[in-house]
Amino acid sequence: MQTKPATPQLLFVLLNKNSKNMPKVLIIDDEASIRRTLGEILAYEKYNVEDAANGMDALALIKEHEFDVILCDIKMPEMDGIETLEAIKQITDTPVIMISGHGTIETAVEAIKKGAYDYISKPPDLNRLLITLRNAQDRSRLVNETKALKKVVSKQFEMIGNSPAINEIRQMIEKVAPTTARVLITGENGTGKELVARQLHEMSSRSHAPFIEVNCAAIPSELIESQLFGHEKGSFTSAIKQRKGDFELAHGGTLFLDEIGDMSLSAQAKVLRALQENKITRVGGEKEIAVDVRILSATNKNLREEISKGNFREDLYHRLSVILIPVPPLRERLEDIPVLVEHFVERLAARMGKPSTQFSEDALHELQQYTWSGNIRELHNAIERLVILGGALITQTEVQRYARPLHD
Repeated sequence: MQTKPATPQLLFVLLNKNSKNMPKVLIIDDEASIRRTLGEILAYEKYNVEDAANGMDALALIKEHEFDVILCDIKMPEMDGIETLEAIKQITDTPVIMISGHGTIETAVEAIKKGAYDYISKPPDLNRLLITLRNAQDRSRLVNETKALKKVVSKQFEMIGNSPAINEIRQMIEKVAPTTARVLITGENGTGKELVARQLHEMSSRSHAPFIEVNCAAIPSELIESQLFGHEKGSFTSAIKQRKGDFELAHGGTLFLDEIGDMSLSAQAKVLRALQENKITRVGGEKEIAVDVRILSATNKNLREEISKGNFREDLYHRLSVILIPVPPLRERLEDIPVLVEHFVERLAARMGKPSTQFSEDALHELQQYTWSGNIRELHNAIERLVILGGALITQTEVQRYARPLHD
């Protein structure tokens, strides 16, 4: 008995069966024949296809499912393609390819301006359609990978603790981050001033732009101006080529001036001018360059005392300290030690590829008895030492043996 060949509809069903790993495409078109034809073509090309006859049905699907690419007709009744595109962009970053048999150049331009990935005329050229789909998938994958990496980075700089002091800082960050206000972060070495700066950046509208950190204490005074403002070729002996400074590199984003209290007075004067005029001039150059940066700064020094000693400009201090965020030392929030220990142990276990070490109650209590002059940084080093040298369960005895000598 001769077997009948599969119909296009049956082929569509068979190709979409067991398609969990296939790229997922949503086709939005009011014409059933278009949806069917495109669906069969894409199913044959190993895409997992769903379709919707109008914008409202499509939005309901998008809210329930994730798609790699969306194909959307422009001319549809009730809710047209441009309106659907705008609504989609409110929900997801999935690339949207607009298709139309009635479009003009103006329509295509409008669609791109509204956020469409590309525009294809009907009837679509199959090769161009498939290439555009693959490119849109690549873009979607890159966007998702970037988001995942940002989450990893954000978690790396997460503020750990539930003490009143830390909760107060979190509340301050939530209020200040969305603004353009300059923030001065103060506190002892190792308290986590950089974490506060990172959180301010991540929760701001500039989070998509660069976060540039400058350690003013680590750069020699004769090089700090070149580091911040850049230099022109030949401006000094080792200036063999033009170099952009950190103000330019941070354009549109955030410039974090760590240990600002160690900056030379000549560099302070130039920073003050940059803040006043939003312009910088490279070392050895004459051209003024407009810059748009948000300045966050941090110091472990008492800048009021430095001002009285003549080491820091009072006018710069007032420019930098629109908002002051003091970060407390660890000895003032000892109740955060257990959760900090848990956090450090999880990270160390992941890095070392070994099971998480457990800490007994008396071990945690012992850790809370110390003053931790090196603050969070010293605690982290002590926990790493205990994880390496201790057993599966860290006890009070092991804490006294491997951590306490630093405090005797």
